[in-house]
Amino acid sequence: SKKKGKAEQVINEEGLKLQEQILTILSSMNDRIYKNREDFTKELTAILDKNGIKLQTAIIKAILNALSEREETADICTDSKGRPEPDPELRDYENVPLKEDIMKYFEREVMPYVPDALIDENKTRIGYEIPFTRHFYVYEELRPLEIIDKEINDLEKEIQQLLKEITE
Repeated sequence: SKKKGKAEQVINEEGLKLQEQILTILSSMNDRIYKNREDFTKELTAILDKNGIKLQTAIIKAILNALSEREETADICTDSKGRPEPDPELRDYENVPLKEDIMKYFEREVMPYVPDALIDENKTRIGYEIPFTRHFYVYEELRPLEIIDKEINDLEKEIQQLLKEITE
């Protein structure tokens, strides 16, 4: 909260009270493992409504993120339009040759190995990648340790000499 003084304290106390109520409600729910996000959300909101608690969507999403974990056998999560949501843990990208059709490449190189993969068209970019380091980097041999050690010792002697001049 950006409020100061007593107003901030009241808001913090209300927030802590709400957190305690949510934790109590969550601990009273059965220990059933939900493999469908919509089923869990419906049951959670029903219990919250029954207890007279109305939560913002952001708080419900935070609860879902805190209590959820990835499960291979669970139902696929979908958005409000019924489209499958991508799993951010499985996100990957491919560099497709510029002159090749993206969909043909995708069907040939990706689909046989990940049949439920999808392309996020919003993140598709077309262009060249020029790895400057690979093409222009010239390796320089490192100086021997003895030379570096000697330079450090010489600098220490010079610093000692300068300090001696200042203190005299």
